Amino acid sequence: MLSNAVSIESEVLPSGREWYVVLVAASLGGVITAFTPLSASAAGMLGITVFCVTLWVATPVPPWFTGLLGIGLIGVTSSTAVAFVGFTSPATWLIVLGILIGEATRACGLAESLEHWLVQLVPGRLRTDALETFRFLLVVLSLVGFALALVVPSSLVRVLILAPILVSVGDLFSSRRAKLGILFGPLFATYYGGTGILTGSLSNIIIAGIVESATGQSITWAGWFVHLFPLMGLGRTLAIIAVTYALYRPRDRDAISFPTHDEFTVSAAERRMLAFLVVGVLFWATDFVHGLNPVYGALLVVLLAFVPRIGVVDLDVVTDADYSIVLFVAAIFAIAGGLTRTGVTDLAARTLLAQFPQHASTSVVLGAVVVVSSLVALLIEGLAAASVLTPILISFAHQTGVPLLPTVMIEAVTLNSYFFPYQSAVLVAILAQPHVEMRDLVRMTVVSSLVTLLVLVPLQVGLFVLS
Repeated sequence: MLSNAVSIESEVLPSGREWYVVLVAASLGGVITAFTPLSASAAGMLGITVFCVTLWVATPVPPWFTGLLGIGLIGVTSSTAVAFVGFTSPATWLIVLGILIGEATRACGLAESLEHWLVQLVPGRLRTDALETFRFLLVVLSLVGFALALVVPSSLVRVLILAPILVSVGDLFSSRRAKLGILFGPLFATYYGGTGILTGSLSNIIIAGIVESATGQSITWAGWFVHLFPLMGLGRTLAIIAVTYALYRPRDRDAISFPTHDEFTVSAAERRMLAFLVVGVLFWATDFVHGLNPVYGALLVVLLAFVPRIGVVDLDVVTDADYSIVLFVAAIFAIAGGLTRTGVTDLAARTLLAQFPQHASTSVVLGAVVVVSSLVALLIEGLAAASVLTPILISFAHQTGVPLLPTVMIEAVTLNSYFFPYQSAVLVAILAQPHVEMRDLVRMTVVSSLVTLLVLVPLQVGLFVLS
């Protein structure tokens, strides 16, 4: 017990130079609270936001611990209702259920069986040519990763499911370039491509949740799919495949060897889990008929996967899952609610409006959203950026007269275009994988995001203007 306590303490409490980061964050928050020419409540909320965001960027303590600090500070300085609003949000519970879906997928063996199936899928005529095999596996694995975004809401969970499979498949190649390509392509496809699916990205879920909380307007799964899936879902995945192939294709066509696998079989439990996932997709895709929140589709999948006799895993799996991200997400909703309630978002929206000409066209306003969202995302972790920026953009869209839906959709696309690992916990998880170094990951993120922002986003804005 004592050793466990010491281990937990070392993971949570900062040490050495990390204490300076905490002091700097607290100092920034205190200075803003004391000297910002706002009301006491607004200044306090802004100070808490800066404090939490600074800790999230520098990570001297785990993000969930910062979230817990933020919730406590908001509760003491504002109200309990604002502090705990995140725990009542359907978006938060969708994330919890997404974690359980990922755990069930791994525990029942479906993820491991997928690896054997993918290797056996490579045609015999390609198995002696590393370049041909790489091209085949890159396309197939990337499309599988993209398809996984339809059934597992959390991109972090999807990355954790796919990463060990991709590392194992990458071992077919002796080239480090090829190993990185097999890892990066599918992971970026499931991460970046998830933007085109409402339940495919936590940023999407948080943005939709804030919109519903602030305006009462629900964004349907099908509506998001129709507007963003063609370009920002499938189109972005194809762009990721092209970028990965250009950067990481193997140079030595002989640098490959295939192991001998037993005959591929799928257990009854794995088939049932696959069927449960399909049920979830059908539920989300038909929300325009039943009108239920996507959280109920995830709840249905979890109940089917865990119910005795019918399900595929033991109930003990629930206790093995890591739910720490829930505290992070709950703090994000608390910050968004606090900034809105104290009027900070309205002030920011008016300031933002002052920088653009009156009666600007829809394309100019959406272009401004791209610029502002990109700048915010460089300074704030992706999910935190969504919580801070979305309430501002809601007011911004209302005052400019630009439709709200295209505004927040373009925000989601931009916030899901990363350049550096500190911007996203998912990128940090990718950085922790074998063979990955910082320069490799930054090169992949920069090129992929530039293709999105310079090619795909203008096309998407054009579609919004024409529709």
